[in-house]
Amino acid sequence: MMTLPYRREPCHGQSVPGEAAVSIRDLTIVLPDNDRPALDGISLTVPAGSRVALVGPNGAGKSTLLKAIVGLLKPRSGSILINGMPVRSCLHGVAYLPQRGEIDWHFPMTVRTMIETGRYVHLGWIRRPGPADRDLVEREIGRLGLDYLADRQIGQLSGGQQQRTMLARALVQGADLLLLDEPMNAVDADTRQILTDVLDDLRTEDRTAIIATHDLDRLANTFDDVLYLSDGHQMSATDAVPGLLAAGIA
Repeated sequence: MMTLPYRREPCHGQSVPGEAAVSIRDLTIVLPDNDRPALDGISLTVPAGSRVALVGPNGAGKSTLLKAIVGLLKPRSGSILINGMPVRSCLHGVAYLPQRGEIDWHFPMTVRTMIETGRYVHLGWIRRPGPADRDLVEREIGRLGLDYLADRQIGQLSGGQQQRTMLARALVQGADLLLLDEPMNAVDADTRQILTDVLDDLRTEDRTAIIATHDLDRLANTFDDVLYLSDGHQMSATDAVPGLLAAGIA
């Protein structure tokens, strides 16, 4: 059902004090069965506790970059460090929210159970969630407004309800770095407000977030930095924004 391997693994090494939450240098990614780079020469520094937007049209490389940071794709060249350590040195510390289309919503599972899977990176597949894990799950169920849906099958959810469930699942992992792939895409107004409020809470919790988004109007007030991507290449705002507006991305 999920793309991430939620087995219990220890952290290999310690975070390097003073290092950025994410440091990317000259990153090139080539996808299988495709000789053309999906990302070419990308560099980005994300300070701990900041919020960074990834902006670009469909196919620009936003999802590819997030998957590379979480360790689902290997670079052809360049480097990615998480708190000064190699990718996947500590699975506990990075939570990834993919696009909704990457999840099998027909899988026979309740909303509560799906959210609990966010704890498996700590528990593995054999150990069952304990009281502390269940308390975390119930807290995020309440924060995302999912109380009345907790025992419903995930296949019965609307798009906005699915998005809230996925975010709750990412949050219960307790990671300091969250990678969110277009969490506001095609959701209703109530869900958008709930997600906005929760993402604002992350600032007070000193968590770092990298968020793929099409919402150009909110960039200045919502994000500390923006990485513009087009056709796998890094662009300046001056070069990127006119093309995004012409494409109707706003």
